[in-house]
Amino acid sequence: MDKPNAPSCERNREPILAVLREHFADRRRVLEIGSGTGQHAVFFAAALPQLEWQASDRPENLPGIRAWLDEAALPNTPAPIAFDVSGAWPGQRYDAVFSANTLHIMSWAEDERLFAGLPGIMSEDAKLVVYGAFNYGGRFTSESNAAFDAWLKERGAHQGLRDFEAVDALARAAGLRLVEDRAMPSNNRCLVWQRA
Repeated sequence: MDKPNAPSCERNREPILAVLREHFADRRRVLEIGSGTGQHAVFFAAALPQLEWQASDRPENLPGIRAWLDEAALPNTPAPIAFDVSGAWPGQRYDAVFSANTLHIMSWAEDERLFAGLPGIMSEDAKLVVYGAFNYGGRFTSESNAAFDAWLKERGAHQGLRDFEAVDALARAAGLRLVEDRAMPSNNRCLVWQRA
């Protein structure tokens, strides 16, 4: 099959990797929630060989992820697993969790389920890194983010940029404390929490 390709993955992977090199340096097992095309999984697993990078997504996205993983044939990328935050969660624990461009695609109820489920799969000192665009103080941080939000809402009324403060409240309720909020290119952010 032709591998799926998301141009945004090519554009944002280096800035995200800089964050992961810092925060995942002492980690061993990462669960990527919403691996999408699989491009991030291959790139990050190759750059961070000490990590076992577990890709996951809804079943319909797994063939594309497998295509990327199979071509790369890396020793630290097990087969992707089917995972929907509204269904059964993985039975294993991870000391790192990563997710990119997912919170604004999922519904807010799914975002709530995501954070509520994290304590069940995270080890005691686990870190969570979330990449994407966010609002601050209920406001868009740029005209491009406002346009992106409008485009998302045209695709589905449940989609849209999330308020950082609301997401951080979900994280705090799940026992996570914010350790970094890093500005990224194209008006995106990398948010890093650690289990308290």
